[in-house]
Amino acid sequence: MLSLTFLLLVSLPLAAQVAVEQKADRITVDINGKPFTELWIGTDVRKPYLHPLRSASGKIVTRRYPMEQVAGETKDHPHHRGLWFNHGDVNGSDFWGSDPQARADAKARIAVRKISEAKGGNKSGAIAGSFEWIDRSGAVLLTESRRMTFYAEADRRTVDFDILLRAAVPVKFGDTKEGSFGLRLADPLKESSGGKMVNAEGAAGEKNVWGKRSPWVDYCGELEGEKLGIAIFDHPTNPRHPAYWHSRAYGLFAANIFGWRDFHNDKSMDGSLELKPGETLRFRYRVLIHPGDTAAANIGGQYRKFAAMK
Repeated sequence: MLSLTFLLLVSLPLAAQVAVEQKADRITVDINGKPFTELWIGTDVRKPYLHPLRSASGKIVTRRYPMEQVAGETKDHPHHRGLWFNHGDVNGSDFWGSDPQARADAKARIAVRKISEAKGGNKSGAIAGSFEWIDRSGAVLLTESRRMTFYAEADRRTVDFDILLRAAVPVKFGDTKEGSFGLRLADPLKESSGGKMVNAEGAAGEKNVWGKRSPWVDYCGELEGEKLGIAIFDHPTNPRHPAYWHSRAYGLFAANIFGWRDFHNDKSMDGSLELKPGETLRFRYRVLIHPGDTAAANIGGQYRKFAAMK
């Protein structure tokens, strides 16, 4: 005869596969009982970022510097913190390079105003909030609504980003390659360490991917004996889709729709974009951390599923 305790246990719902916990300076995300990432939002954080990002096997796929000091790790570009969204020229303010450790700190910041959701679930969890893009004088240039959805999957890690920017004043996004949705790869995954970046058209390597337009780029390599990759998907509804790619052999990996002059090596071009007060831009991205290379992970097929989402 089955015990009452056993019957009670089997009747209870399974524990949430995505667990989200809000703390004073960060929000943690665990998937299938293992840590995945943390959203850093403390008052000393210049811009919100996810750090670190882990594969399903638990390997950290983003560079740890400057948040952590790891022997032998590169220490360039201290403003490359985990995974972020910002831009290098908004009404002349540099949100990309703004960092207390940067040599030319612009002191611009993206401040958290409210976290409206931090909730786990059996299949997915979400963090949603509102932010303000503030220049060094204290003026609010943009308000941002952001929702990040984290999925519970056995062999990969997927995060969807839905970002709405609203102009608080007349705003001009300047033409610069220093932007916008990006991450910094762990050193062993970068091209200069043997990694490989591939875009949707099959072009490979920085020479053929950097500054080119494509709906997605996948960046693969080997980390602690495991073949891994990170793909960034640019949704078809995004402004100026498909994005240009500011993806470097040293491990920077970013989608950018504004940097025409640099990407085309043509100073006569102008990729700037202006908004009137109240006008909006909406960006949707997916980050997919997967085992194996681009072909084995069927990145093209995975992108088509994302592109079909309304």
